[in-house]
Amino acid sequence: MEHLVLGIAAFLAVVLAVTTLCRRFELNESLGLMLVGIVGSFLPFVHLPNLSPELILVGALPPLLYASAINTSLVDFRRDASTIGWLSIGLVIFTALGVGVVVHEMLDVAWAPAFALGAVVAPPDAVAATAVARSIGLPRRVVSVLEGESLVNDATALVALNTATAAMVGSVSFGGVAADFLRAVAVAILVGLAVAKLVSIVYRYVPDATTSTALSLMTPFLAFVPSEELQGSGVLAVVVAGLVLGHRSARIQTGETRLAQRINWRTISYLLENSVFLLIGLQARTILEDAAAVGLAGGRVLAACVATLVAVMVLRVLWIFATRVLVHIGPREASTPWREALVQSWAGMRGVVTLAAALTLPSDTPYRPILILIALVVTVGTLLIQGLTLPMLARHAGVYGPDPREDTLQEATAYAHAVTAGSAAMRAAANPGDEEIVQRIESLTNRRLNAIWERLGRPEDDVETPSETYRRLRQVSIEAERNKLLKLRDSGHTEAEVLSGLLMGLDVEEASLQPYTRVNEEVRSAPLRPQLPNSPCEHLAESPLQVAPTSLDCPECTAEGTRPVHLRMCLSCGHVGCCDSSVGMHATRHFEQTGHPTMRSIEPGESWRWCYLDGLLDGGA
Repeated sequence: MEHLVLGIAAFLAVVLAVTTLCRRFELNESLGLMLVGIVGSFLPFVHLPNLSPELILVGALPPLLYASAINTSLVDFRRDASTIGWLSIGLVIFTALGVGVVVHEMLDVAWAPAFALGAVVAPPDAVAATAVARSIGLPRRVVSVLEGESLVNDATALVALNTATAAMVGSVSFGGVAADFLRAVAVAILVGLAVAKLVSIVYRYVPDATTSTALSLMTPFLAFVPSEELQGSGVLAVVVAGLVLGHRSARIQTGETRLAQRINWRTISYLLENSVFLLIGLQARTILEDAAAVGLAGGRVLAACVATLVAVMVLRVLWIFATRVLVHIGPREASTPWREALVQSWAGMRGVVTLAAALTLPSDTPYRPILILIALVVTVGTLLIQGLTLPMLARHAGVYGPDPREDTLQEATAYAHAVTAGSAAMRAAANPGDEEIVQRIESLTNRRLNAIWERLGRPEDDVETPSETYRRLRQVSIEAERNKLLKLRDSGHTEAEVLSGLLMGLDVEEASLQPYTRVNEEVRSAPLRPQLPNSPCEHLAESPLQVAPTSLDCPECTAEGTRPVHLRMCLSCGHVGCCDSSVGMHATRHFEQTGHPTMRSIEPGESWRWCYLDGLLDGGA
C-alpha cells in the first residue's frame, strides 16, 4: 500500500512539474507530458502502469467532455452547427475510410480492422486542439468551431469503431450502419436532455453549493451510463447535458454555487487531462515491444506508421478545403477566408481518445499490436508536427485572435446596458427615504463601468486611474483586515467559525479584484486625464452619469468614411458621435438636431460631462 501511495504521489508530482515548466516556457503541455512519459517508459526504475481503455473511455472521457461542454457557448454551438456537423461527422467518416484504405494496402489486413483503425485515429483531441488554439490567439469563431468539433467527433468515431468491430465477427449492411448511427444519436440527445432537465430541477431546489457541486460531478456519468445501456452514444449524451446545463447555469444556480463548481471542474480537468497524456507516453515501450513480437519487417511497419500519419493530416486539409468550396462551410472573414480554413485544417492534433480506443480492439484482431503502435505514432506525430508548427502557420497566414480593445469596448457597452436596467429596477423598488442608498449603489456600479474604460488607458508610471487606486488601496486594507482577524483567531478570544466566515468574505472580495490587476498592456491606448473643475448646472444635475451607448463608434463617421478623433455620448439617448476636433463634428450636430442638452466623453479614462446649453463642464467622478 505504501508503494502504491508513493507511486501515485510521484506520478502527480511529475504532472505538476512538467505542466508548470511547459507553461513557464510557453510549450505544449500535452506534448511535453507525452514525451516525458515516453522517455520514462524506457527507464528501468519506472513502474509502467497498465492503461485500461475503460479507465479512459468511461472514467476520464465523460468528465473531460462535460467540463468542456459546460464552458462552451450553446449560442455559438448553434450558430456553427453546420460547420461542426461537417467536421465532426463528415470528416471523421472520411478520415476513417481514407486511413482504412491506406492501412489495408500497406499491411494487407482485412477491411474491417483497417477501418477500425481509421475510426481510432479520426477524431482530433479536444484538449490539444483548443489549448493550442487559445494559446496562439486564433479568431474566436475558429476556436468555437474547434471546440464544437472536438465535443462531437468522439461520438462519431466510437460509433464507427463499434461498427467496424462488429464487422470483424459478422456482416453489416449500409442500412444497418445508418440505422445504428441514427439510433445512437437520437438516444443520446434524449438522454442528455432528460438528465439536463432533471439536474436543473434539483439545482433550483438544492441551492447549497456543496451538494450542487457533488451533483455536478455525478452528472456526466448520469448521462453516459443510461445512454450506453440504451444503445446510444454515452459521449454525445454527456455533451448534450453539459451544453444545456452550462447555458442554464446563470438562471438556475447561485453565484456561490457556480464559483465552487468552476473551481472544482478546473482542478479535475487539469489533473485528468495531464495525467492521461503522461499515461499514454508511459505505454510507449510496451507498445513497441508488442509490435516487435509480431514479426513484420521493421521497414514495413515504419512505412505504415508514416503513411497513416501523413494520411490523417492530408485528409483533413483536403476535406476542409473541398467542403468549403462546395458548400461554403466554416468561419469566413470578408477579406481572407482561406487563411482561417488553412489554420483550421492544420489544427488536427490527436490525443486521449485515439490510443484508448485503439486498446479496445479485440485481442484476436490481426496485427493488433501494429495497429496500436500506429495509433501511438499518429498521436505523438500530430502533437509534434502540427502542435509545434500551428503557431508559425497562423502568424505567416496573418490570422490573429480577437482584438482586446474591441472586446473591452463590447464589455463596456454590455455592462452599460446592464447598469441601466439594474438602476431602473432598483429605483422602481426603492421606498421613500432610500435615495441615499440608491445613490451609493449607483456610484459603485458607475465606478465599475468606468474601470472598464480605464483598462484602455496607456500605462503611466506616475499616474493611476481611479479604479487602479481603489484596487491598490483596497488590497492593502484587505491584507490589514485579514492580519487582524488572524491575530484574533490565534489568540483564541473569538470563535474560529465566526472568523472563518469573515475571512471567506475577504477572500471573495480579493478574488474579484484580481482580474483587473492583470490587465493586458496591449489593450491600452492613450487616455486624456483633464483636471476640470466641477461646474454643475441644471441640465447636468438632472442628467445621469451613464446611459447605454447605442454603438461602439461614431456611425456617421463610418457612413461618411471619416475618422473620429474622440468619442462623445449623448446622455439622453446614448447616441455616440465624434468631437469637434473630428471632421464631422457629429456630437455637436446631434445636439443641434435633437436638442439633447448634455453629453459625456467615453474616451478611455475620461468621465467628464458637457452641457451644450450652458456651455459648462462637469469634471465627473
